Amino acid sequence: MEGLSATSVSNLEIVNPYFSNPASDYIYKAKIDIYGRYFGGILIIKKVGDNSHRVVFTTEFGSKIFDFLYEGNTFTKNFMLEDLDKKIIVNTLQKDFKILVSEKVDVERQYRSQKHWVYKMKADNRFNFYFVEKTNNSLERIVNTSKTREKVEILFTSEVNNVAQKIFINHSNMNLTIDLNYFKTE
Repeated sequence: MEGLSATSVSNLEIVNPYFSNPASDYIYKAKIDIYGRYFGGILIIKKVGDNSHRVVFTTEFGSKIFDFLYEGNTFTKNFMLEDLDKKIIVNTLQKDFKILVSEKVDVERQYRSQKHWVYKMKADNRFNFYFVEKTNNSLERIVNTSKTREKVEILFTSEVNNVAQKIFINHSNMNLTIDLNYFKTE
């Protein structure tokens, strides 16, 4: 990554504050564009245990598109719309949402840029880079890379009370974007 200089590791573990409150349902208006097919609806993320999250995507009328459960390193596909139930799609969505809901990750290396602290973590045969803004200590971006190039970028904006108001997931190696806008339930 360009513009980064290595520093000694000051945090052995990074905490992703988003989706960490078990008392909250995180509800987002969602737009998923996958290989030119558009799906719109509601995405609900719920922390259901110490290291467990459920991710459910439905149409606005309540029909399920997918339903995933993450329990530590165990992934369960409870439901997937038949049109989307392809191995590459399921695996990609599984990895995307795993990155999104992982709360605590071990730091391998630490870098700094002018604006961010950047923490590198090993993720299977790839790496995740967490970009934390220096002045307000908020997580702004996660980049998933292979050894040579960026694969997935997750952008967080407008954090209020540890809730990301907007989340944008973009794949550079396939035609997939996920756009999430927090839906206030009050």
